[in-house]
Amino acid sequence: MQPEIVTIPCLSDNYAYLIHNPENGETAAIDVPEARPVRDELQRRNWTLNAILITHHHSDHIDGISELRKICDGHVIGSENDSARLPPLDRAISDEESFWVCGLSVKSVPAYGHTIGHLAYLFENAAFTGDSLMVMGCGRLFEGTSEMMWDTLCRLSQLPGETLICSGHEYTEANTRFALTVDPDNDDLVARQDAIRRARQAGRATVPAKLSLECATNPFLRAGNPSIKRAAGMAAASDLEMFAELRRRKDNF
Repeated sequence: MQPEIVTIPCLSDNYAYLIHNPENGETAAIDVPEARPVRDELQRRNWTLNAILITHHHSDHIDGISELRKICDGHVIGSENDSARLPPLDRAISDEESFWVCGLSVKSVPAYGHTIGHLAYLFENAAFTGDSLMVMGCGRLFEGTSEMMWDTLCRLSQLPGETLICSGHEYTEANTRFALTVDPDNDDLVARQDAIRRARQAGRATVPAKLSLECATNPFLRAGNPSIKRAAGMAAASDLEMFAELRRRKDNF
């Protein structure tokens, strides 16, 4: 049984997600930047909200939770390591904890770097990664270190290639323009840029995306690739050093 995943545009470039279990009719939301779009989608599909999972504490991921918790019996889940900065939690979970939501098996994965306490949630066929691994990019290092984020990306890159990466923003076009400056000879990346441009011109989301495609084209997952190191003039750099340089360049792009 495969759950149904719905990507919901919020604010100017955020995404919330619904994951729905068709066997029991239960639905969870992952991050709620604002309540109305999520509530409207639930009503349109005639789904009941049973739980809310939080990836991290930034306001553009949690501001709609106080309103929506009223309709899901207050079943809000987030990191116990960051509970002081999150909305009130009904269940605080630890790193690497396995649990059940809406009849679906979930595992929490520490995804530190963008923030300390950031979690990704792994379902059977999808990883909800918030602002850690992002489609064609990764989050800025607001609180963590390059080492933390590189560890996060390496861990997530080991998931099955068919895993859908459900990240928190529509940054893909800008991320791809940057990627071409550091990985210009990547034919897969050139082809993907065209597909992304067409999708955005048609008003379609570019998120989620399969991990296999990310591993082939996302430069932050490819920091160990010799061609990227050569293009950067850092052929002898370690993978971590190359990742840190990519993040520095993206910050100034």
